[in-house]
Amino acid sequence: MIDYNGRRFRPVGADHGESGRVAQYRQRGNLLWGEFSGGDARRGTLTGLCGPDGELEFAYCVVLSDGEVVSGRCRSTPATLPDGRIRLAETWERYGPHAASGVSYLEEIEADSDAADHDERQERR
Repeated sequence: MIDYNGRRFRPVGADHGESGRVAQYRQRGNLLWGEFSGGDARRGTLTGLCGPDGELEFAYCVVLSDGEVVSGRCRSTPATLPDGRIRLAETWERYGPHAASGVSYLEEIEADSDAADHDERQERR
């Protein structure tokens, strides 16, 4: 099982609203949870499970900058990049008035990147 605890991810090839998002995952055993913000997301959370192969299944909820509340579910399949970071292929489904589904990609942020600065900027908002 991949240990996601403390790892940070950011969208790859996302639109402007999602490209600024950063997610930090937490894990205890197979229980997974996390928080994300940035871009058009004021704050988002996720809760789910991590399978023995590192595949994630979780529900998410996010409050967007325009006040819209969005929820859905996601299944993320990991792959290891040549430099050792994790890339997640996310198959997601959004519920409600703007229901949709699709595939997105996240890549792990290296520990020495500007992700810590991102958190500080979000807290000041």
